[in-house]
Amino acid sequence: MTKIVLIHGGWHGGWCWKKVAPLLRAAGHEVYTPTLTGLGERGHLLSPEVTLDTHVQDIVGMLEYEDLREVVLVGHSYGGMVMTSVADRAADRLTHLIYLDAFVPQDGQALADLADPTFYANLEASARLKGEGWRVPPPPLERWGITDEADVRWMQPRIGAHPLKTFKQAVRLTNVEATLLPRTFVYCTDKPAGDSLAPLAKRLRGDTSWRYRELASGHDAMVTAPNEVAALIVEPMS
Repeated sequence: MTKIVLIHGGWHGGWCWKKVAPLLRAAGHEVYTPTLTGLGERGHLLSPEVTLDTHVQDIVGMLEYEDLREVVLVGHSYGGMVMTSVADRAADRLTHLIYLDAFVPQDGQALADLADPTFYANLEASARLKGEGWRVPPPPLERWGITDEADVRWMQPRIGAHPLKTFKQAVRLTNVEATLLPRTFVYCTDKPAGDSLAPLAKRLRGDTSWRYRELASGHDAMVTAPNEVAALIVEPMS
């Protein structure tokens, strides 16, 4: 049995792993799907003060209070920002990092530095126009590859605004031990032009220090390709 913690991306919540978590549990793994502050069922805590540090502490606190060790940490999209900082603070509790179509920051980088400039500029403009300057409304579900009617009906009422500060805060990485953790990058290939992660995927594809995989799906693969995502998560454990 392996302990697996699934970290959702921006605008989502722990609910987005609903299709993947049962598959992992059926395979005998212990699975956690925390929701970050201000999102999902914790949306009532959304405020201008929520930062990347807030979300990092959400996960570090869960690892500590559940006393989890030898954990496989999975981060989707913005969750890669959170996961990278969690690993820096709690490397001794982790065994593998899996970036599911997720950002992989270096020290001093924020998501704003890594995202496609046009896409990110649109997010900030949307926050100014519709979110009082600090709440970022979600992009259309189609951008994440969600087109099935049932998935749209399920997701639409659950997707919520995201705090802008989390996109603007840079990570601070100082723990050499964290850089030694085994890492996997899963790139979802069926996405629109201007994909922020395409340059990263191109670089990591040839980096032998990473385990690199591709998935023929849209960005929200945990919704549209749950069986394939579950298989990729357990692959390094076999």
